[in-house]
Amino acid sequence: MSSGRKASQLYLLHSKILLNFSKTDIMPIFAISGVIISDFFVMKGEKLLKTADLCDKHSEHLHICTTTFRSFGSIPAFNGPIRTVKVIDDNVLVLQALEDIPAGSVLVVDGDGSRQCALLGDRLAGIAADRKLAGVIIHGCVRDAAELAQTNVGIFALGTMPKKSAKNGLGERDVPLTFGGITWTPGHYAYADEDGVVVSETALTL
Repeated sequence: MSSGRKASQLYLLHSKILLNFSKTDIMPIFAISGVIISDFFVMKGEKLLKTADLCDKHSEHLHICTTTFRSFGSIPAFNGPIRTVKVIDDNVLVLQALEDIPAGSVLVVDGDGSRQCALLGDRLAGIAADRKLAGVIIHGCVRDAAELAQTNVGIFALGTMPKKSAKNGLGERDVPLTFGGITWTPGHYAYADEDGVVVSETALTL
């Protein structure tokens, strides 16, 4: 069984059973499964920060994205500081960002909503997972959907497209983006789950 599938199963398990357990309590489970304990607690924190609950408690501090995304990674809920890329049908800067932004970041990619090609596939998703990024939000398409579902990272996108992107290196990095009715500013915080995506200027708690 892949690590992504194990993480996904344990994500579901902890949401129902393990919320009141300590790291010592669950250590034997992770020793058997091979999933890193720290990864579980990152996912646990994300699950507790539901976007609906954040909207109820912090509505005056939130910007709510009106774009409806599909979830493709094995982690359905994630959050972290935003880093940005703006491209059109070219994913060279997406790869560069995945390779050097800090662990725990959420990479937000404005692909202008294009469905002409995919901006992320299994190889780039694997880089995001290996580098412990919290997630990737793409205003565009992905491919290799079956493999993405086994990858231990959050991935939101508009849909799928099997065609690969151009490799010209055109676009911008670390600039404010505007789509979904809100502005995505580097250094602000994104919170994503099954209900949608919200953005805050600062990190939030419940």
